[in-house]
This record gives sequence, structure tokens and C-alpha cells, in this order.
Amino acid sequence: MPITPQEASKQTRNLCGLAPIVPVLVVDDVADARPLAEALVAGGLPALEVTLRTDAALDVIREMAQVEGGVVGAGTLVTPADVEAAVEAGAMFGVSPGATAKLLDAAEACGLPMLPGAATASEAMALLERGYDMLKFFPAEASGGAPALKAIGAPLPQISFCPTGGVSPQNAMDYLSLPNVVCAGGSWVAPKNLVKAGDWDGIKDLAAEASQLSAA
Repeated sequence: MPITPQEASKQTRNLCGLAPIVPVLVVDDVADARPLAEALVAGGLPALEVTLRTDAALDVIREMAQVEGGVVGAGTLVTPADVEAAVEAGAMFGVSPGATAKLLDAAEACGLPMLPGAATASEAMALLERGYDMLKFFPAEASGGAPALKAIGAPLPQISFCPTGGVSPQNAMDYLSLPNVVCAGGSWVAPKNLVKAGDWDGIKDLAAEASQLSAA
């Protein structure tokens, strides 16, 4: 069922409000999908972004979509074909590093709520003009970090962001303390060494710590 940009932004804003951190996940082995999602959800991080950067990603989304309490989305969507594949796999939302008209057309036609990426005021204004007011700020640290996002927020207070890219436990609160930040995306809650070792309790503990961070 088609979705408007305004409704898409409303839904992604609600998803971003579920927890201060959205895990950004690169999963190589589908066998890890369910226990990883269960650990993150149990730790208090229900919204999960599975990036389409591995061959297993779509199967990982299918597995994670069955985990109770989780809301699984697909990241690194760059083409209309990516959008269609993500929807077919059961993704509940989409995330893109940037935004093109074709990509947004496809997401709206498929009814997939999108969190489109922007790194500049002009990109943010173009998305706002289309109807999107909940955006991803990417790549956050490389684009000037929290000071840049604070500066963008001054003339564009009606736009909210989820900064991703270089966000860490050390700088997360720099972003989360900004009035235009709803949540942040981070990969540190599911480090490759813990995933490889199957240390789901360790990942649950990292998620629990991240869930206690508070957004402005």
C-alpha cells in the first residue's frame, strides 16, 4: 500500500523514538541473525537496521523479522530494486545513505517508511520540500559531527535527525544532547568479535548500556 512522505516520516520518527540507539548491523552468517536480534531487543534496542552489505543480508532480515519485540529495517538502500527486495524480505522500514527521486518513488510506492540520508543543508531542505522531516545525518563524523548538525538545526529546526557514521560510546551524547536528534545509529553494540564468538550475553549488556543513553 503506497505511503506519503509525511506518513513515512511520522512512522520513522516513532521508530527512532523507541530507543536512543539504532544498531547498524553488518551480518555475514544468517545463523547469527536470530540470537543477535534477540540479544539486542532483550537489551532494550528494538529497532534494528540490517545493512545490505553482505550476501546474507536479506535472509538475515527474514530471520530477524520473526523475533518478538523487534522492528527490523533494511539499510544501505540505494536502488529501487533494493527497496523491493527489502520489502519482500520483511523489512519494516528502510534507511539510505543519501536520497534520489527514484529511490523515494519506489519506497513510497511499496509503502516502505524511509529514513533518507542527508549531509548538507541543501540536501535536508530538498527532502523537507518533498515532505520528509525525519532524516539520517550521514556520514556524521566525516560531515563535521555534532557541531555541524547543531549548526544545520539552527535554521532548520523543523527537521529531526538520526546521525550515523562514526558514532561511538565516546561521542554519542554529543549528538543525543542536540534538540534536533531523536536517536543515533551505532555499530558498537554488535562488534564482530562478539558476534563471531556467539557472545550474546555480552551483546545484550552492550545494548543495555546503550539503551540508557538519553536523547534531548
